[in-house]
Order: sequence, then C-alpha cells, then structure tokens
Amino acid sequence: MQFVPNLISPSNLSLPGLMSGTLCVLLCAAAPSIAFGQNPPVGDKQESLVQAQMTNVTFHFSEAVAVEIKSLNGVLVPQGKNEFPVFDDKNSYNLRITTAEIAIDSSNLANLFNSYVFSGPHSPLTELSVSVEKGRLKVKGKLHDKGDIPFETEGTLIPTSDGKLRLHSEKIKALHVPVKGFIDLFGIDLGGLIKEGKVPGLQAEGDDLILDLELILPPPHIEGKVASVGIEGDDIIQMFGDTDAKPVKNIRTGNYMAFRKNRLQFGKLLMTDADLILIDMDPGDPFDFFLDHYKEQLSAGYTKITPDSGLRVFIKDYKKLHPAKAAAADGKTK
Repeated sequence: MQFVPNLISPSNLSLPGLMSGTLCVLLCAAAPSIAFGQNPPVGDKQESLVQAQMTNVTFHFSEAVAVEIKSLNGVLVPQGKNEFPVFDDKNSYNLRITTAEIAIDSSNLANLFNSYVFSGPHSPLTELSVSVEKGRLKVKGKLHDKGDIPFETEGTLIPTSDGKLRLHSEKIKALHVPVKGFIDLFGIDLGGLIKEGKVPGLQAEGDDLILDLELILPPPHIEGKVASVGIEGDDIIQMFGDTDAKPVKNIRTGNYMAFRKNRLQFGKLLMTDADLILIDMDPGDPFDFFLDHYKEQLSAGYTKITPDSGLRVFIKDYKKLHPAKAAAADGKTK
C-alpha cells in the first residue's frame, strides 16, 4: 500500500395499506455485494471496488439512528463521478453487502421513523413509537393528515423473492377501535405520496408495503439482498446474502472494520492498494463507530504501520468520547 498526498476534491389505498406503511421502515437498519475473496457482479469495475469486512460494530447513521453489525462482508462501490471511495464522504460510495447479520432495536427504529423516513413536511404519520410484543412489531402514532388521529398496528416482516422486505399488517386500530368500519372514513392516498417521492423507498402492494433498503436508511446507502428476518428480544435481526453464498473467513479476531484492495481515500491519504483496519481499543463491548465523528475517535487513539505497509488504526468508542452526552441519548431512546 502506498500513501500519496490528497489531490482530490473530494392509487388510493385503504387505511390498512397506510398502516402497513408505518411498519415498513422497521426493517431498515441495517448498515451495503462482494466479500473478501469473492468475484464482483458482472458490470462492476473490479479495480474500483474496495473490499469491506466488519465484525461486532455499532454503526451510527446519525445522532439518533444506529444498527448492530454482527458480521458483514461486502464492498464499497464508488458513486457518481467518483473513481474510488472517499471514506470521509459517505455520499461517494454505497456499501454493497454479500453476507451480513444486522440488528436494529425498537428505539432506533422509532428514531429512524421520526427523524428520517417520515420527517418531511408532507409526511402522513407523526409521533411514531415502536415496540416488539410476542414476536410481532407494534407501531403507534398519529395520522397527521386526519387531524392527528391516534392509531396502532401490529404485523410481521417477510423477505420478498428479490431480497427486499414485505411489511404485512395483521391488526389495525384507529381511536382504539378496529379499523374495519373506518376504511372509507380514513382512507389516504398513500400511493400518490409514494409516486411523488414524498415517502421514498416504499412500494404499495395491496395492504402490504415493500421496503427498499437502499433508499430508506441515511447514507452511506446500502445494497443487499435480505434472506431472512427474525426477532430476538427487542431486536429485529436481518440476514443478508444468497443461499449459495460461501462462508468468508474473518481476517482477524476482535471488533473491527477492514478495507482492502484498490484505491481508497482516507482523510488526507490516498491508498493505492488499500490495507486499512480500524480496530476497537476496548474489545470488551461492540466497536462504537460514527463516521461523522470518526476523526475525534481517531485522535483519541493511535496508529501502527505493519511491515508490509498496512495501516492499523486503534480507535476509541464514540460513546466513550462524551460519556455524559451518550448517557443522555440512551435515556431518550428507552
């Protein structure tokens, strides 16, 4: 790996259909499909893809939304006019997943609803909360377009044949009454909102909604095929990957994020044959990483150069940089 100076600038639907939409974003979590040692899809320029592997990482998409990446293998894919990924610029690449296990809890799902998916001025839903009860997702909130009428819905998550997520509502209530007699009264044109892009990443199909993970989460955007969805306690667990995907050996032990091969810009350094591993300084708990603040984490740690010019960056957990702030944030999500 060589380092060089940075020279780069850097149709109308029933209320059940709407209610299923409130659940649709639940699946998002997940933080993007070529793994270490696997071949890229046809059409990709292999020389522009940077291999990525992550183990036991809490990945922050924003101040309010984080997911738990138990394991992940994939690649960083340059976007737009970028010839290679720029680590600091989360819009310069997508994370394409080959295989992964990613979890998101109900508090972070609710935060994702309120702060990102349904945060726009034309959003039909507000004040959303999420909980897991007896293996099903329960969402409560208000129908903003109908005078802030309270509603609640309960349903399940199912992968589609093309790797997206289907949200199926089984029980729906408005004003604490089963919705069946209120469809005509409370019907909302969710299809129109979707077509206008006011709720991106959603596709209506009967009383179900199909969720496109590439458009739901904040950047860096992910690409990947969801193979299965399960619930453990308060967590929604998503497994990514084709059934014929081969197991990939971890390149090291502990909690880490590794990036290898081809060109990758990291801070002011341009790696022409990337060999970068970000390592958790405290392996006793998950590696807490926030791209927006990673330089703060970096400055609280240290780096090493390997004999073959690889870069090993030992990083302090984000929540441990400002413990008082982190404790306050945790309190708000419980």
